[in-house]
Amino acid sequence: MKNLTYLVIAFFVAVFVVSCQKEDDINPNDKNTVTLEFDNRVGDQKLVLGTTTAKNALNQDFTITRLNYFVSNISLKNENGSVVKLTDKYFLVKHADPTSYLIKLENIPAGNYTSVSYVIGVDSLKSVSDVSQRKGVLDPSSYGDDSMYWSWNSGYIFFKMEGKSTAIPANMMNMTEFQFHVGGFGGMTGKTPNNLQTITLPMAEAAKVRGNVAPQIHIINDVQKVFSAVNQINLATTYMVHAPSAGTVIAQNYAKSFMVDHVHN
Repeated sequence: MKNLTYLVIAFFVAVFVVSCQKEDDINPNDKNTVTLEFDNRVGDQKLVLGTTTAKNALNQDFTITRLNYFVSNISLKNENGSVVKLTDKYFLVKHADPTSYLIKLENIPAGNYTSVSYVIGVDSLKSVSDVSQRKGVLDPSSYGDDSMYWSWNSGYIFFKMEGKSTAIPANMMNMTEFQFHVGGFGGMTGKTPNNLQTITLPMAEAAKVRGNVAPQIHIINDVQKVFSAVNQINLATTYMVHAPSAGTVIAQNYAKSFMVDHVHN
C-alpha cells in the first residue's frame, strides 16, 4: 500500500514538472502583445492633477496640473541577447487621459524579455519629415489648447509638466505657476540642444511572451524626481522653462524618473 502511495505521488509530480516545462516552451512562431502601463506618481502618492501636493528636495511645495510626454522608439531585449525594435511608432501619454496610459505593442515574438528601452521625445528624422507623414499623436494641428508642438525651430515638446507652487514669486497677474516645456532635437534650420532621452529599464522578472501569454509591464514615473534626480530645481528661480537650452536640466532629471515596478505574465 505504501509503495502504491509513493507511485501515485511520483506520477503527479512528473505530470506537474512536464506541465511546467510545456508552459515554458517557447515556440519561435508564436507572437503576442506586450503592454506598457505608465503609472504617474508623486513619490508614493498617486498623481491627481490639481490635487496631489508634495515637496521637492528644497522643501518647496508643488501641485501638478498638467503632465504629457511622448514615448517612441521602443525596444525589448530578450534574455538571449536579441532585440525587438519598434521603429516609427509614437505615443503620447497624457495624464488627463487614462486611455493613453496603456501602450500596446503587437506581434512581439515569443521569448523572455528582461529589459525595455524607449525615448522620451520625437526623433530628428520624424521631426523634420513632411507634415503629411506625421499623423495621429504627431499631427501638430490635433492638440488644441494643449499644444505639444513649437512651430519655430525646435519642433515637438517632448515633455510638458505644469503646476503651482507657493515658492514661485507672484507675477503681475498674481499667478504662482510653473511650466516645464522641454523639447529640442538638435534644430531644424539652426542648432539647438538635443534633449532626446533614451531610457533603459531592467526587469527583475522577465516579461514572458507566449502564444497564450500577453504580459503587461508596469512602469512608474515618479514626477517628484523631475525636480532633483540629477539637477536640483529651485522653483523660486526656475519656473518658466520653454527654450531647449533651459530644458536640458529638466530632461536629465526625468530621464531618471522611470522604473519598472512589476510585470504581469
